[in-house]
Amino acid sequence: MSSTTPVPVRRDVLSWIGVGVAGAALAVVAWACLTGWGGIVHGHPAYAILLSITALGALGFGAIALLRPVRAGLWRRIGRIAAVVLALLWVFVLAWLRPYPAVEPALEAMRSDASVDVVESGTRIVMQPTGGASATGIFFQPGALVDPRAYAAVLRPLAESGYTVVIVKQPLGIAFFSLGEFDAVVSENSDVQEWVLAGHSLGGTVAAIQADGDATGVAAGLVFYASYPASDISATLDVPTLSISGTRDGLATPDKIDASRADLPAATQFVVVEGASHAQFGAYGPQPGDNEPEISDDDARAQISSSTLDFIEALAG
Repeated sequence: MSSTTPVPVRRDVLSWIGVGVAGAALAVVAWACLTGWGGIVHGHPAYAILLSITALGALGFGAIALLRPVRAGLWRRIGRIAAVVLALLWVFVLAWLRPYPAVEPALEAMRSDASVDVVESGTRIVMQPTGGASATGIFFQPGALVDPRAYAAVLRPLAESGYTVVIVKQPLGIAFFSLGEFDAVVSENSDVQEWVLAGHSLGGTVAAIQADGDATGVAAGLVFYASYPASDISATLDVPTLSISGTRDGLATPDKIDASRADLPAATQFVVVEGASHAQFGAYGPQPGDNEPEISDDDARAQISSSTLDFIEALAG
């Protein structure tokens, strides 16, 4: 009676690198969930789906790297190197896409009460006045990678004043992926006759594209929160425009806001909040590249909300 000794699986450096990349992918998934869970659960489902796919893919990728025999051949080796590089790149992209989760007072502002009914779905947050809504609504695009709930506190005063507010949940937190969302919101809210489009940072840039390209004729105004257009719309945009910025903004800096004047209609209103930073236009904590603010979050938020409300009330008559 004979016995066979199992032949050990041969591994090389690339095998162990593959296992390491798989482990890094699982670590990034765990880190994203631990540090950004609120933003993941309450954001657009696309990122949560990618995290799930990545976790399953990492297990499979690691198992192949660990258990599959190494086969000779130049092209096989090139293919394995390419797979490792692409997987590593994917890990970095996934980490970069982790959202900035909302903090107080935005979370408290998400609660419905006697004056505002807050309804959240997989693609948007709607703040609806309970006492009858104006025919003017606000369509809002969040900043890049920011939990859409982060703007609830600064926008809730608008809903409390009788205006329907719709905050978009962007796929992967990128406003460019929700360019068609305005048309969908318009078609689903026939009781709102005109819309003020607004957005923070990259969201403001995309809101400008949507307002400038509005084919429905319902765009009645445009509001930039620490933002500016991507191109010259001074001759094509024909709705009232408001730009609100902060002097301590490290991203949409005062110099960039000043430079944007040439790209906006001549009648654009500019409001500068002294001492406000980029992140104070929402409630999601500090942001890399931003400056330290010189006023409190409450003060900045009050000035931003008040300026926005004054602009919208002037439009609505």
